[in-house]
Amino acid sequence: MTHTPAPLHPSIADLKELIHSEARRVTSYDVASAAGVSQSAVSRCFKPGASVSKATFARVMQAAAELDYTPNAAARSLITRRSNLIAVVLSDIVTLHYPQILSELSRQFGQHGMRVLLFSLAREGDIGATLADVWQHQVDGAVLAATLTHEQAAEFERRRIPFVLFNRTLRDRTVNAVVCDQVEGARLLVSRLAAGGHKRFAMIDGPHDSAIAQDRKRGVAGRLAELGLPAPLVVSGDYDYASGGRGLREIIAGLGRLPDAVMCGNDIMAIGCLDTARHHLGLDVPGQLSVTGFDGMAPAGWLSYNLTTLRQPVQTMTLAASAMLTGLICTSTGCPERRVFSATVVEGATARLGPGA
Repeated sequence: MTHTPAPLHPSIADLKELIHSEARRVTSYDVASAAGVSQSAVSRCFKPGASVSKATFARVMQAAAELDYTPNAAARSLITRRSNLIAVVLSDIVTLHYPQILSELSRQFGQHGMRVLLFSLAREGDIGATLADVWQHQVDGAVLAATLTHEQAAEFERRRIPFVLFNRTLRDRTVNAVVCDQVEGARLLVSRLAAGGHKRFAMIDGPHDSAIAQDRKRGVAGRLAELGLPAPLVVSGDYDYASGGRGLREIIAGLGRLPDAVMCGNDIMAIGCLDTARHHLGLDVPGQLSVTGFDGMAPAGWLSYNLTTLRQPVQTMTLAASAMLTGLICTSTGCPERRVFSATVVEGATARLGPGA
């Protein structure tokens, strides 16, 4: 009598029938059984960068496809004790005008099997309430384009959640940060404007709770003082288009005449200032008035604006931030690091610039 040996592992059809009868989801154990491999081998196949042979990978992927298997991130986090979630905290203005920051961070962390959770702030000062939501999601790390207090930074450390400040830092405390030197960038632009013959300066400032805005203002005022030129007339802005036009009108009313140059805290305000100067006040820019921005965002380079501005190396900074945080998550050790990048002058058509140093 001939005896037919039982199969080493159940067929796909048998597994599907069993799963259907039990009214449950497909698990990694089902895939392992169908592929004839261990459950850990299945886990490695779905973990980016893990070591697995091509033959095993092919068998697992075929079984997963036939069973319609989707990895369970929550279950995996219980095993690894990691959520594979990264909190990215950005203000609305950054999200709107620098979408490449979020997309690049998502791409970089995705290569390491991590996913981004976006927390958007109307203003930087709103971060306190947002952090309560960050803690609830048990994130593995955070990239923050917002200013932290010393107490908030200490809470990250107490919870052992590594973080990287993006274009922000903390005074009197060393933390992991990727920054563009705002002060030096502002000083550089003042020097080029002064070399072009400008003597009377005005500035449309950013929000008072923006550390970047305050650094840019400090750089402008400091360099003008060094050059022996009058302090700039400073009016408040909100980093939006409307406050650029409104700021220019306030400057003219405050001085009783045109300044030689209006330095705007970002490109959006500079575009608003430029449109008001040209189309509402009939001014020749840069013949009667020089207008400059700061950031180097895409619309600043459009033909109708061709704004004179300072460009921040946003993509390079984003790559540095993701690499730094990934390293912190993987090693959990090391001294805080601060990487500093420089802005470059974009010689547009809205300002009369002198030669650089």
